[in-house]
Amino acid sequence: MKKAFLVAAALIAGATACGSTGADTGANGGTATSAAGGKKEYTVGVSNLGLSFPFPAAIGKGIKEAQRLGVKIVELDAQGKADKQSNDVQDLIAQQPDGVLILPVDSGVAQGLADRLKASQIPTVAVASQVGDPKKRRLKDVYPGLVALVTQDEYAAGGKAGEIAANVVPGGGKLAIVEGAAGFAEVVQRFAEFPKSAQAKGATYEVVARQPGDWVQDKAQSACQNMLSSNPDTQLFYAESDDMAVGCAKAVSAAGSKAKIVGIGGSRLGIDAVKSGAISGTVCYKPEDLGKLALTTLLQHLTGEKKQDAAFVTYDTPAITKDNLTDCTPQW
Repeated sequence: MKKAFLVAAALIAGATACGSTGADTGANGGTATSAAGGKKEYTVGVSNLGLSFPFPAAIGKGIKEAQRLGVKIVELDAQGKADKQSNDVQDLIAQQPDGVLILPVDSGVAQGLADRLKASQIPTVAVASQVGDPKKRRLKDVYPGLVALVTQDEYAAGGKAGEIAANVVPGGGKLAIVEGAAGFAEVVQRFAEFPKSAQAKGATYEVVARQPGDWVQDKAQSACQNMLSSNPDTQLFYAESDDMAVGCAKAVSAAGSKAKIVGIGGSRLGIDAVKSGAISGTVCYKPEDLGKLALTTLLQHLTGEKKQDAAFVTYDTPAITKDNLTDCTPQW
C-alpha cells in the first residue's frame, strides 16, 4: 500500500458536465450540465498514489463501483512518486474538475497539493492517508481546506493490533517492529496506540529493533532476518502491513524462531496467513468500501446533501484472529 499497503493513493476527478437543457454553475464555479432527470453530472478527479499496489488499486476499484451515482471519474496514477503526484494534481487543476479525491504519496508534500487545490476552489477529499506532518497533526485534526479525510482510524487499528499481541504473547517481552516506508503517516500512527493497548491488557514490550520493510514482502523478510540476527530472542514482531507480516513470517520460519507475528490490513495474504497460523492476527481494512465512502462523501458535499469542512470520516476495522476469521472478507 503506497508501496504495498498501505500501504495507500489519491482519487481525483475532473470535470464539467453538460446537459441538454443548458448549463448550471458547478461546485467550483465551472459548468456542470444537467443529465437525464434534471440531475447534474459531476466529474471527479482521482490522484491515486499507485495503481500497481494492491491497497490503493482496491480503493480505486471501490471509487469506480460508485460511479453508478452518476459521476465521471478521471483517474491518474502517481506510481508511488511524490513528484509525479504533484504533476498529476496540476494536470487535474488545469481540467477544473468539480472535485478531487487524493491518496497522498507523501503526507508532507500533500499539504502543498491541498493548498493548491483550495486556491483553485476545487473541493478535495483526502483518502486513506492524512495530509500534513503526522508528527505535528493528529489524524482527526483534518488539514484545513479539505472537505474531509476519509480513512481508517489508524491509531485505533494500531491499538487493536496491540490487543492481539497481548493475547498471543501474554505479559509482554522483546518486540521488533517492521515499519512502512519513510514519509508515510501510517508509520507513526500504526504504532502510537499499540504499546498502550497492550499494556492495558497486562503486556509490556521492550522495543529491541525497528527496520523499514517499505510495505513489501521481500524487504520485510530481509528486515526480519536482520533483526533476528541481532536479537535472536525476539518474542514478537509487529509488521505495519500484512504483506510485511507475511514476509517476516518467512524469515521467522527459516530461522527456526518461535517469535509471534501480528500484522495489520486484512488482505487476502494476511487472512490466509492467520488461517494457516503463520501470523497470529491482523486488523481488517476494507479498501473497496473506503473508495465508495470517499466518493459518496465528496458527492454529498458537491450536491449540498451534506456539506462538510475538514471532517474526519471513517469505518469499523475489527481485530481478526483464527477465532473470528469470518468477520473479515478480504477486499485486496
